[in-house]
Amino acid sequence: MEFWPEFLASSGGHEFVAGGVGGMAGVLAGHPLDTLRIRLQQPPRPVSPGITVARVARPPSAVALLRGILRAEGPGALYRGMGAPLASVAFQNAMVFQVYAILSRSLDRRMSTSEPPSYTSVALAGVGTGALQTLILSPVELVKIRLQLEAAGRKRQGPVDMVRDIMRREGLRGIYRGLTVTALRDAPSHGVYFWTYEYARERLHPGCRSTGQESLATMLVSGGLAGVASWVCCYPLDVVKSRLQAQTQTHPPSPRYRGVVDCFRKSVREEGLPVLWRGLGTAVARAFVVNGAIFSAYELALRFLVRNNGRQTLVMEEMKCHDH
Repeated sequence: MEFWPEFLASSGGHEFVAGGVGGMAGVLAGHPLDTLRIRLQQPPRPVSPGITVARVARPPSAVALLRGILRAEGPGALYRGMGAPLASVAFQNAMVFQVYAILSRSLDRRMSTSEPPSYTSVALAGVGTGALQTLILSPVELVKIRLQLEAAGRKRQGPVDMVRDIMRREGLRGIYRGLTVTALRDAPSHGVYFWTYEYARERLHPGCRSTGQESLATMLVSGGLAGVASWVCCYPLDVVKSRLQAQTQTHPPSPRYRGVVDCFRKSVREEGLPVLWRGLGTAVARAFVVNGAIFSAYELALRFLVRNNGRQTLVMEEMKCHDH
Protein backbone atom coordinates (compact mmCIF):
# COMPACT_ATOMS: atom_id res chain seq x y z
CA MET A 1 0.00 0.00 0.00
CA GLU A 2 2.94 2.33 0.57
CA PHE A 3 4.58 1.66 -2.80
CA TRP A 4 2.85 4.34 -4.87
CA PRO A 5 3.24 7.24 -2.41
CA GLU A 6 6.92 6.38 -1.99
CA PHE A 7 7.44 5.88 -5.74
CA LEU A 8 5.71 9.14 -6.67
CA ALA A 9 7.82 10.99 -4.11
CA SER A 10 11.04 9.63 -5.67
CA SER A 11 12.92 11.09 -8.64
CA GLY A 12 11.77 8.13 -10.74
CA GLY A 13 8.16 8.86 -9.81
CA HIS A 14 8.60 12.48 -10.82
CA GLU A 15 9.86 11.42 -14.27
CA PHE A 16 6.96 8.97 -14.59
CA VAL A 17 4.21 11.49 -13.77
CA ALA A 18 5.76 14.36 -15.74
CA GLY A 19 6.18 12.11 -18.77
CA GLY A 20 2.51 11.15 -18.63
CA VAL A 21 1.43 14.79 -18.44
CA GLY A 22 3.65 15.63 -21.41
CA GLY A 23 2.29 12.77 -23.47
CA MET A 24 -1.34 13.77 -22.99
CA ALA A 25 -0.52 17.38 -23.87
CA GLY A 26 1.08 16.17 -27.10
CA VAL A 27 -1.91 14.07 -28.17
CA LEU A 28 -4.39 16.87 -27.54
CA ALA A 29 -2.24 19.37 -29.44
CA GLY A 30 -1.47 17.30 -32.52
CA HIS A 31 -4.13 14.68 -33.28
CA PRO A 32 -5.91 16.57 -36.11
CA LEU A 33 -2.63 16.96 -38.00
CA ASP A 34 -1.84 13.31 -37.31
CA THR A 35 -5.11 12.28 -38.96
CA LEU A 36 -4.15 14.29 -42.06
CA ARG A 37 -0.69 12.66 -42.11
CA ILE A 38 -2.11 9.13 -41.95
CA ARG A 39 -4.59 9.76 -44.76
CA LEU A 40 -1.99 11.42 -46.98
CA GLN A 41 0.31 8.40 -46.61
CA GLN A 42 -2.23 5.87 -47.87
CA PRO A 43 -2.01 4.38 -51.39
CA PRO A 44 -4.69 5.18 -53.97
CA ARG A 45 -7.68 2.88 -54.02
CA PRO A 46 -7.43 0.17 -56.71
CA VAL A 47 -9.83 0.54 -59.64
CA SER A 48 -9.73 -3.21 -60.15
CA PRO A 49 -7.54 -5.96 -58.70
CA GLY A 50 -3.87 -5.14 -59.27
CA ILE A 51 -4.55 -1.77 -60.95
CA THR A 52 -4.25 1.61 -59.26
CA VAL A 53 -4.93 5.17 -60.35
CA ALA A 54 -1.57 6.42 -59.05
CA ARG A 55 -0.31 7.46 -62.47
CA VAL A 56 -3.51 9.29 -63.38
CA ALA A 57 -4.72 11.08 -60.30
CA ARG A 58 -2.31 13.14 -58.19
CA PRO A 59 -2.66 12.74 -54.41
CA PRO A 60 -4.46 15.69 -52.77
CA SER A 61 -2.57 18.37 -50.90
CA ALA A 62 -2.93 18.62 -47.14
CA VAL A 63 -5.16 21.69 -47.50
CA ALA A 64 -7.39 20.03 -50.11
CA LEU A 65 -7.65 16.89 -47.99
CA LEU A 66 -8.54 18.94 -44.90
CA ARG A 67 -11.32 20.73 -46.79
CA GLY A 68 -12.64 17.43 -48.10
CA ILE A 69 -12.73 15.86 -44.63
CA LEU A 70 -14.47 18.86 -43.09
CA ARG A 71 -17.03 18.97 -45.91
CA ALA A 72 -17.77 15.24 -46.04
CA GLU A 73 -17.27 14.12 -42.43
CA GLY A 74 -17.22 17.20 -40.22
CA PRO A 75 -14.60 18.45 -37.71
CA GLY A 76 -15.06 15.40 -35.48
CA ALA A 77 -13.34 13.23 -38.11
CA LEU A 78 -10.04 14.98 -37.34
CA TYR A 79 -10.21 13.65 -33.77
CA ARG A 80 -11.28 10.12 -34.72
CA GLY A 81 -9.05 7.52 -33.11
CA MET A 82 -7.78 9.89 -30.42
CA GLY A 83 -9.15 7.67 -27.65
CA ALA A 84 -6.61 4.90 -28.35
CA PRO A 85 -3.45 7.01 -27.92
CA LEU A 86 -4.95 9.23 -25.21
CA ALA A 87 -5.95 6.23 -23.10
CA SER A 88 -2.48 4.70 -23.28
CA VAL A 89 -0.15 7.61 -23.98
CA ALA A 90 0.09 8.72 -20.35
CA PHE A 91 1.53 5.34 -19.35
CA GLN A 92 3.60 5.00 -22.53
CA ASN A 93 5.16 8.45 -22.31
CA ALA A 94 5.68 8.08 -18.58
CA MET A 95 7.66 4.90 -19.22
CA VAL A 96 9.60 6.53 -22.08
CA PHE A 97 10.83 9.43 -19.97
CA GLN A 98 11.59 7.26 -16.97
CA VAL A 99 13.48 4.63 -19.01
CA TYR A 100 15.34 7.41 -20.82
CA ALA A 101 16.36 9.02 -17.52
CA ILE A 102 17.62 5.67 -16.16
CA LEU A 103 19.50 4.72 -19.35
CA SER A 104 21.08 8.14 -19.88
CA ARG A 105 22.56 7.98 -16.37
CA SER A 106 23.56 4.33 -16.61
CA LEU A 107 25.35 4.83 -19.94
CA ASP A 108 27.21 7.93 -18.79
CA ARG A 109 30.77 6.95 -17.85
CA ARG A 110 31.24 9.99 -15.65
CA MET A 111 28.70 8.60 -13.15
CA SER A 112 28.20 12.08 -11.67
CA THR A 113 24.67 13.04 -10.69
CA SER A 114 25.66 16.70 -10.38
CA GLU A 115 26.39 17.00 -14.12
CA PRO A 116 24.00 16.36 -17.02
CA PRO A 117 24.57 13.17 -19.06
CA SER A 118 26.92 13.43 -22.04
CA TYR A 119 25.41 13.85 -25.51
CA THR A 120 26.63 10.37 -26.45
CA SER A 121 24.81 8.74 -23.53
CA VAL A 122 21.75 10.83 -24.34
CA ALA A 123 21.67 9.51 -27.93
CA LEU A 124 22.29 5.89 -26.91
CA ALA A 125 19.64 6.09 -24.18
CA GLY A 126 17.21 7.44 -26.76
CA VAL A 127 17.89 4.49 -29.09
CA GLY A 128 17.31 2.01 -26.26
CA THR A 129 14.17 3.79 -25.12
CA GLY A 130 12.74 3.89 -28.65
CA ALA A 131 13.30 0.17 -29.14
CA LEU A 132 11.68 -0.78 -25.82
CA GLN A 133 8.63 1.44 -26.18
CA THR A 134 7.56 -0.16 -29.48
CA LEU A 135 6.06 -3.06 -27.52
CA ILE A 136 3.45 -0.61 -26.22
CA LEU A 137 3.32 1.83 -29.11
CA SER A 138 2.89 -0.55 -32.05
CA PRO A 139 -0.55 -1.96 -31.07
CA VAL A 140 -1.78 1.52 -30.06
CA GLU A 141 -0.77 3.03 -33.40
CA LEU A 142 -2.32 0.16 -35.33
CA VAL A 143 -5.69 0.73 -33.63
CA LYS A 144 -5.39 4.51 -34.10
CA ILE A 145 -4.60 4.16 -37.82
CA ARG A 146 -7.51 1.78 -38.44
CA LEU A 147 -9.89 4.19 -36.68
CA GLN A 148 -8.54 7.20 -38.58
CA LEU A 149 -9.11 5.45 -41.90
CA GLU A 150 -12.68 4.32 -41.27
CA ALA A 151 -14.79 5.33 -44.23
CA ALA A 152 -17.37 8.06 -43.81
CA GLY A 153 -20.90 6.77 -43.33
CA ARG A 154 -19.84 3.51 -41.69
CA LYS A 155 -20.85 2.72 -38.15
CA ARG A 156 -18.09 4.14 -35.95
CA GLN A 157 -16.08 1.84 -33.72
CA GLY A 158 -14.37 2.78 -30.48
CA PRO A 159 -10.85 1.63 -29.60
CA VAL A 160 -12.08 -1.36 -27.57
CA ASP A 161 -14.41 -2.50 -30.36
CA MET A 162 -11.59 -2.13 -32.89
CA VAL A 163 -9.24 -4.26 -30.76
CA ARG A 164 -11.89 -6.97 -30.44
CA ASP A 165 -12.51 -6.89 -34.19
CA ILE A 166 -8.78 -7.22 -34.99
CA MET A 167 -8.34 -10.04 -32.47
CA ARG A 168 -11.32 -11.91 -33.91
CA ARG A 169 -10.22 -11.52 -37.54
CA GLU A 170 -6.42 -11.56 -37.30
CA GLY A 171 -5.49 -12.80 -33.82
CA LEU A 172 -2.66 -11.57 -31.61
CA ARG A 173 -0.35 -11.41 -34.62
CA GLY A 174 -2.70 -8.86 -36.19
CA ILE A 175 -2.47 -6.60 -33.13
CA TYR A 176 1.32 -6.53 -33.47
CA ARG A 177 1.33 -6.05 -37.25
CA GLY A 178 4.08 -3.57 -38.08
CA LEU A 179 6.10 -4.20 -34.89
CA THR A 180 9.39 -4.70 -36.77
CA VAL A 181 9.12 -1.55 -38.87
CA THR A 182 7.98 0.41 -35.79
CA ALA A 183 11.15 -0.65 -33.98
CA LEU A 184 13.29 0.21 -37.03
CA ARG A 185 11.66 3.65 -37.07
CA ASP A 186 11.61 4.43 -33.35
CA ALA A 187 15.04 3.26 -32.17
CA PRO A 188 17.15 5.67 -34.27
CA SER A 189 14.53 8.43 -34.27
CA HIS A 190 14.43 8.53 -30.46
CA GLY A 191 18.21 8.79 -30.37
CA VAL A 192 17.97 11.83 -32.66
CA TYR A 193 14.97 13.10 -30.68
CA PHE A 194 16.57 13.31 -27.24
CA TRP A 195 19.98 14.40 -28.58
CA THR A 196 18.42 17.27 -30.53
CA TYR A 197 16.38 18.42 -27.54
CA GLU A 198 19.33 18.46 -25.16
CA TYR A 199 21.64 20.11 -27.73
CA ALA A 200 19.07 22.75 -28.78
CA ARG A 201 18.12 23.79 -25.24
CA GLU A 202 21.79 24.17 -24.29
CA ARG A 203 22.48 26.28 -27.40
CA LEU A 204 19.43 28.48 -26.82
CA HIS A 205 20.08 28.87 -23.08
CA PRO A 206 23.71 28.02 -22.21
CA GLY A 207 24.06 26.25 -18.88
CA CYS A 208 20.39 25.26 -18.60
CA ARG A 209 21.15 21.52 -18.71
CA SER A 210 22.85 21.95 -15.33
CA THR A 211 20.63 24.64 -13.79
CA GLY A 212 17.24 23.79 -15.33
CA GLN A 213 16.48 27.49 -15.60
CA GLU A 214 15.50 27.79 -19.27
CA SER A 215 12.43 29.77 -20.31
CA LEU A 216 9.15 28.36 -21.62
CA ALA A 217 10.09 29.62 -25.10
CA THR A 218 13.31 27.56 -24.97
CA MET A 219 11.34 24.46 -23.97
CA LEU A 220 8.83 24.97 -26.79
CA VAL A 221 11.42 25.62 -29.50
CA SER A 222 13.82 22.86 -28.37
CA GLY A 223 11.01 20.31 -28.11
CA GLY A 224 9.65 21.39 -31.50
CA LEU A 225 13.06 21.07 -33.18
CA ALA A 226 13.58 17.64 -31.58
CA GLY A 227 10.27 16.45 -32.98
CA VAL A 228 11.01 17.78 -36.47
CA ALA A 229 14.50 16.20 -36.57
CA SER A 230 13.25 12.81 -35.39
CA TRP A 231 10.48 12.72 -38.02
CA VAL A 232 12.65 13.82 -40.94
CA CYS A 233 15.24 11.10 -40.25
CA CYS A 234 12.70 8.25 -40.19
CA TYR A 235 9.81 9.42 -42.38
CA PRO A 236 10.06 6.85 -45.22
CA LEU A 237 9.84 4.07 -42.63
CA ASP A 238 6.76 5.75 -41.15
CA VAL A 239 5.05 5.72 -44.56
CA VAL A 240 5.74 1.99 -44.87
CA LYS A 241 4.56 1.36 -41.30
CA SER A 242 1.29 3.20 -41.85
CA ARG A 243 0.56 1.24 -45.04
CA LEU A 244 1.36 -2.12 -43.44
CA GLN A 245 -0.78 -1.41 -40.38
CA ALA A 246 -3.69 -0.04 -42.42
CA GLN A 247 -4.17 -3.28 -44.36
CA THR A 248 -5.93 -6.26 -42.84
CA GLN A 249 -4.96 -9.91 -43.27
CA THR A 250 -8.50 -10.69 -44.44
CA HIS A 251 -8.53 -7.93 -47.07
CA PRO A 252 -9.64 -9.58 -50.37
CA PRO A 253 -8.10 -11.21 -52.24
CA SER A 254 -4.94 -10.86 -50.13
CA PRO A 255 -2.99 -8.03 -48.47
CA ARG A 256 -1.31 -5.71 -50.97
CA TYR A 257 2.01 -5.71 -49.08
CA ARG A 258 3.74 -8.83 -47.73
CA GLY A 259 6.33 -7.04 -45.59
CA VAL A 260 8.59 -4.02 -45.16
CA VAL A 261 10.75 -4.57 -48.27
CA ASP A 262 7.76 -5.53 -50.43
CA CYS A 263 5.91 -2.38 -49.33
CA PHE A 264 8.95 -0.22 -50.19
CA ARG A 265 9.29 -1.78 -53.64
CA LYS A 266 5.62 -1.67 -54.61
CA SER A 267 5.05 1.85 -53.26
CA VAL A 268 8.03 3.27 -55.18
CA ARG A 269 7.27 1.30 -58.35
CA GLU A 270 3.60 2.31 -58.44
CA GLU A 271 3.84 5.89 -57.15
CA GLY A 272 7.47 6.99 -57.51
CA LEU A 273 10.10 7.97 -54.92
CA PRO A 274 8.15 11.04 -53.71
CA VAL A 275 5.61 8.68 -52.11
CA LEU A 276 8.13 8.01 -49.32
CA TRP A 277 7.91 11.69 -48.32
CA ARG A 278 4.19 12.20 -48.89
CA GLY A 279 2.63 14.04 -45.96
CA LEU A 280 6.02 15.16 -44.60
CA GLY A 281 4.96 18.81 -44.40
CA THR A 282 1.97 17.93 -42.24
CA ALA A 283 4.09 15.59 -40.11
CA VAL A 284 6.74 18.27 -39.55
CA ALA A 285 4.16 20.90 -38.60
CA ARG A 286 2.52 18.45 -36.21
CA ALA A 287 5.88 17.36 -34.80
CA PHE A 288 6.86 20.90 -33.89
CA VAL A 289 3.54 21.62 -32.16
CA VAL A 290 3.23 18.25 -30.41
CA ASN A 291 6.78 17.92 -29.15
CA GLY A 292 6.98 21.52 -28.07
CA ALA A 293 3.89 20.78 -25.96
CA ILE A 294 5.30 17.45 -24.70
CA PHE A 295 8.63 18.77 -23.48
CA SER A 296 7.15 21.99 -22.05
CA ALA A 297 4.48 20.08 -20.11
CA TYR A 298 7.08 17.54 -19.00
CA GLU A 299 9.60 20.11 -17.76
CA LEU A 300 6.96 22.24 -16.00
CA ALA A 301 5.31 19.21 -14.37
CA LEU A 302 8.71 17.87 -13.27
CA ARG A 303 9.66 21.17 -11.63
CA PHE A 304 6.30 21.43 -9.93
CA LEU A 305 6.65 17.91 -8.52
CA VAL A 306 10.22 18.49 -7.35
CA ARG A 307 9.29 21.77 -5.62
CA ASN A 308 6.14 20.28 -4.09
CA ASN A 309 8.02 17.21 -2.88
CA GLY A 310 10.67 19.47 -1.35
CA ARG A 311 8.01 21.31 0.64
CA GLN A 312 6.45 18.04 1.82
CA THR A 313 9.85 16.72 2.92
CA LEU A 314 10.52 19.93 4.84
CA VAL A 315 7.13 19.72 6.60
CA MET A 316 7.69 16.05 7.52
CA GLU A 317 11.13 16.87 8.96
CA GLU A 318 9.66 19.73 11.02
CA MET A 319 6.93 17.42 12.35
CA LYS A 320 9.56 14.86 13.37
CA CYS A 321 11.51 17.57 15.18
CA HIS A 322 8.37 18.65 17.05
CA ASP A 323 7.62 15.04 18.01
CA HIS A 324 11.08 14.74 19.57
